[in-house]
Amino acid sequence: MARILIVEDTPEVHALLTETLQAEGHEVRGARDGLEARALLAADPPGAASGPDLVVLDLMLPHVDGSVLLAEIRRAGEVPVLVLSAKDAVFTKVDMLRLGADDYVTKPFDLTELTARIEALLRRASPAASAPGPLVHGPLELDPANARATLDGTSLSLTATELRLLQLLLESPGQVFSRPRIYEAVWQEPFVGDDAAVKTHVSNLRAKLREAAPALDPIETVWGLGYRLRALPET
Repeated sequence: MARILIVEDTPEVHALLTETLQAEGHEVRGARDGLEARALLAADPPGAASGPDLVVLDLMLPHVDGSVLLAEIRRAGEVPVLVLSAKDAVFTKVDMLRLGADDYVTKPFDLTELTARIEALLRRASPAASAPGPLVHGPLELDPANARATLDGTSLSLTATELRLLQLLLESPGQVFSRPRIYEAVWQEPFVGDDAAVKTHVSNLRAKLREAAPALDPIETVWGLGYRLRALPET
C-alpha cells in the first residue's frame, strides 16, 4: 500500500483515479486545486512519515498552476511525481521532466496504462530488498538502499529516477548505455521510440553532478551510441 496524492480539478477524473487506486489497496488523498494541494503538502510534506509516496499532478489547475506546484514539490523532497495533463506538446513534456517530473501521461489516457506507470514509479522509488551495497567510483558514491548519493563529499539531491539512472551507470563504469537500454532499465518497461525522457533525465542528473563538482563532469556522451560514466580520479 502506498499513500498517493491526486491533484486534479476535473471531478470525473478525480473520482475515477481515487476509486481505482483505492481498489488496488492504496491510501488516496485528493486536492481539487493548487491551493488545496499546497496546504496538504505543507501539512504532510514529502519525506515525512505521513507524506505522500507519489503525487499524480494535473497541470491546468485553479489558483496555482501545476508547473508551479511541481517546482515546489521538488524543492520540498524527492517524492515521485506523475504529471497528468491534456497538454501533449513535446516541449511541455520536456519542460515538466526538466522541472523534475518522473513521468508524463496525456489526457485522454488509458486507465490500465496509467495505473501500470504509477506502480512502476512506486517500485522504482522503493528500495528493493536485494538492493546492492554502496557503489563507489572515485569521488562518486551511491547507497541505493538508503537513496543517498555524494560527489566529492557533496550530498546530491536526486529524484528517484535520477537515482536509478546513476545506479545503472555506477554498476558498469565505462560501459556505454544506449537510450533504449537506459529507458528499459530505469523505467522498467519496453522502449517505444520516444527518448525525450532519457535525454532530459540524463541532462538533469549531469547538471546536478556538475554543480557539485564542476571540474569532474562524470557523465560522458558517446555520440551516436549513448552515455557512460567516465574515469574519475581516485580519492
